[in-house]
Order: sequence, then C-alpha cells, then structure tokens
Amino acid sequence: MKTAINLIICPLFVLLFFGCSGNDTDTEPENEDIETTIYFPLIDNDTWESTSVTDLDWNEAELQNLYDFLEENNSKSFMILYNGKIVVEKYFNDHDEDTNWYWASAGKTLTTAITGIAQEEGYLNINDKVSDYIGTGWTSATTEQEALITNKHLLTMTSGLDDSDDDIAPEDLTYLADAGTRWAYHGVFLKLQDVVATATGSTWNSYFNSKLKDEIGMNGFWFPFESTNVYWSNTRSMARFGLLMYANGKWEDSQIIPEGFLNEAINTSQTINEAYGYMWWLNGKESYHLPQTQFEFNGELIPNAPNDMYAGLGKNDQKLYVIPSKKLVIIRMGDAASEENFALSTFDNDLWEKINNLID
Repeated sequence: MKTAINLIICPLFVLLFFGCSGNDTDTEPENEDIETTIYFPLIDNDTWESTSVTDLDWNEAELQNLYDFLEENNSKSFMILYNGKIVVEKYFNDHDEDTNWYWASAGKTLTTAITGIAQEEGYLNINDKVSDYIGTGWTSATTEQEALITNKHLLTMTSGLDDSDDDIAPEDLTYLADAGTRWAYHGVFLKLQDVVATATGSTWNSYFNSKLKDEIGMNGFWFPFESTNVYWSNTRSMARFGLLMYANGKWEDSQIIPEGFLNEAINTSQTINEAYGYMWWLNGKESYHLPQTQFEFNGELIPNAPNDMYAGLGKNDQKLYVIPSKKLVIIRMGDAASEENFALSTFDNDLWEKINNLID
C-alpha cells in the first residue's frame, strides 16, 4: 500500500516542483523592478532621496535651457519628481526650500481631497444639498433655486451662481442658472470648507491638518484674505501632495484619499467642460472652457503636455502637474510669467516644450 501511495505522490511532487520550469519567460521576476516602487519621503523630516537626469537617460544638455526659461519667466521654484524621487529642484529670485508661497487656485485641489476624505468617513455625501449642512439663505437665490445646489456642484463649478464677483457673502451669490446647467470658475467652492467643518464638528484647519497635512508631512497654513482662503507652503509640500495623488491617494501603506473618489476627481465631472474634474484640470480632452468665459475652445488644454496629465492650476502660474504615464510630478511656483491669469496661461504650453526637450 505504501509503495502505491509513493508511486502517486512522487510524480505529483515532481510535477509541482518542476512543472513550470519550461515556461520561465511567463513567470514574474522574484525582485520587483525598482522603477515600479514609488518612493515616499519621511513624514517627520525633509530627508528626500533623489535620482539624476543622467540616471534616467534624460537630455542633460537641456537642463540649463529649462532653468534659464524659468528664471526669465519670474519663477521662484521648480521641482520634478520621478516615481517619488527628486530629479530636479531649483530655486530662483531669493526663494529657497524653506520659503512659503501661495498655491492660489491650485489649492482648490486640497479642498477636493478633504471633501473626499470626509465623505469616506461618513460625515457628508457630495450628492446632498449644500443647505443640508450650512442651512438655507447662504445665497440670495430663492429657496427652490438654492435647494438645487449640491456639494458636487461646488466640486464641479456648476452651481449656477453668478461668477462676476468672487465674493461669497449671500448678497454676492446670485442666481444665473439652475445648478448643473452652467460651468463657471468661482470662489463659491469655499463653501465646501464650511460644509466639512459643520459636518465633522471640527474646524476646517483642524480637520485638514489631522487628515491630510500631518499624514503626509506637509508644512504650510491657510491664510484667509478678504473672501478667499489661500494655502501657503514650501515647494516640497506641494510636491508631497502631488506625490500622494500620483500614488492613487496612498502614502506608503495608508490610503489617505479614497481611491474611488480620487478617480472621479481626475476624470470629466460634468457635460459642459470636458477638461474639468473635481477642481482638477484635465489634459487630453477634445475641448475645454476657461475661467471667466462661457466659450468652448476646441483642442487639448495643454497640447505639449501628455494626454493623461491632470493639474492643479493657480493664479499667476502656480502649477501642480501629475503625469502617471511618465511617473512624474512637476511643481512650479512664482509670479506670473507674463500677464496675470486665473489658472491656465500660454506659459503652460511653453513650459512643457522645455520639459519635453529635457525628458524625451
């Protein structure tokens, strides 16, 4: 009996042990390719690993041309991360790695992230009416018109409220169209910060710090100015947030921003402006709208940039670009390259021409 069992077991053992040996080309390598492993800097200090332009086989001869272009166009800082590691970090005009600068509307994306976190924790639902959280009368629209506006309409810039003035007192938030029928870039998105504070029973700053800033090691602060609330930080902190987005909302093993919500945020969010998600600008679409206009422009947002790029764009050329296909996060802070602008400018396309000369 024992002999019979051995006759059965031995061939099975041989099959299991050697059965795949003839298909080595189909098996996964034992060691994961280092390029597929995202690097995360430490949270409690600014130690950050780097890799070089030459290591990546980029065109090093173009690096100085990029620096000259940035400096000539009023830049204060510029960073490129490749899979989380610093490749380029350059400062201009008395700016350095410890200097804070304003994100302007690129910081809208922080409000998006926090809204998604609060929804995941069960405090709010983006499909609920704004007035469910902050009460009625937050606009000067009728009760019926105001009741049409959901948190999602604020995320997508489709509240239907007048965008001719960025003030957000009730008397300034006048009705122009039913929510969801008109796209207009407007400061009313800040009401989401009130929604989050009310829903969580906390303050906006406290919830933001505990759920995002402290979790990924950012520095910085929110600065209320007139009717706005603007985030200020050093360049590396903007890069940390960009890295979090590139990693699908994860920081190492912790899911900070819910992945499902993040995927909604970086895809077309409504039918009016194809190039807009949840306060993220999207490249590679067939058309786009710009702030302060109701015109539709044909073509891609930034033709020289990769199609899968999405971006936080702020006044006077604050730039946060995330490019998954290239494993890149790119930051630019500074004054306006030429004329003042709300978000997109011709500088974006010109800058991407210089970046392509470097990385291609």
